[in-house]
Amino acid sequence: MPVEVRRATKKDIPSALGLIRELAEYERAVDEVEVTEEVLIEDGFGSHPLFHLLVAEEAEDATILGIAFYYFAYSTWKGKILYLDDLIVSHEQRRKGIGEQLMAAMAQEAKKANVRQMRWHVLDWNEPAIRFYEKINTHLDPHWVTCKMGQKQIDQLANEQFNRSTP
Repeated sequence: MPVEVRRATKKDIPSALGLIRELAEYERAVDEVEVTEEVLIEDGFGSHPLFHLLVAEEAEDATILGIAFYYFAYSTWKGKILYLDDLIVSHEQRRKGIGEQLMAAMAQEAKKANVRQMRWHVLDWNEPAIRFYEKINTHLDPHWVTCKMGQKQIDQLANEQFNRSTP
């Protein structure tokens, strides 16, 4: 089956969101998906896009089989970096080389943008993904811990700091 990797358009967002939900289900976090089609369209295709999206589609019928969701960031040590937020291949389409095609396209995007590093995370229990990343010569860094704050924690910390600084 011939697969083409290309930049996404607004019409790809429903399929992309379907894959995002599929990943959330696989990662046992389906209730954590808050993003909507409208938010993705605004944030990805508005006047100041916050992310970029590549899609892997079957050439014959344009079915979206996978996505690479990324944005550019900056490292104080490395300079400009490409952060891959999610690489998702539909469960039925895994082990067909689609992930490798998407990662190769990501590497091309990184070269084109003259970034010094690509970064992403993988869950420590996701052995198939870890094996895939090892296969493509990825360094899995055991020293860094991912830190997160959800909306509730952000609001709480912001309010505490505001209340402390107010006379």
